[in-house]
Amino acid sequence: MELRNFFERAIRASFRDLALQDEPAATYLADLLTRFVRTENVYPRGVALPRLETVVDMLLDIQAAWREDSPYFRPEHEVTVRRHIGDYTMFMIGVFRERVERMASTGYYISQGKHAYRFVSEHVRVGAGAAAPPYRRLAERFESYAGALDYARRVHFPEGPCHPFLRLALE
Repeated sequence: MELRNFFERAIRASFRDLALQDEPAATYLADLLTRFVRTENVYPRGVALPRLETVVDMLLDIQAAWREDSPYFRPEHEVTVRRHIGDYTMFMIGVFRERVERMASTGYYISQGKHAYRFVSEHVRVGAGAAAPPYRRLAERFESYAGALDYARRVHFPEGPCHPFLRLALE
């Protein structure tokens, strides 16, 4: 809980500094950072692959979930994987932007993240109504929120993995 509070304070302070006003998105991003402290949440198991490490792995896992002749046929799995694609690309661009720029196309990550959040938004829109998580806004303002994560990283935890709260979470 202490780690979650640390991330929430950092994200809210970053939103204030950057004049971003979106409480649900700030809460969602703090939860995202808290979840992704654990490596198995960044790289979860897939239905067909033992570990989803790249956006391409995630897209292949969606394909496997839709193959009717496959033992992995689970079309509902697509929503879970799409949400993870949105979260993963937001996290990577926001926290490890330099790595994404070196290893992959930032534009590709942005387009995949926006598409994933838009997909999830449409899927939950009817069922969740007004209480729906902010997936549509995450899609529409993807670059702004990734920028807020980058700002939070640089300003509020510049020590990176050596930061005491992050070190505590990794133990």
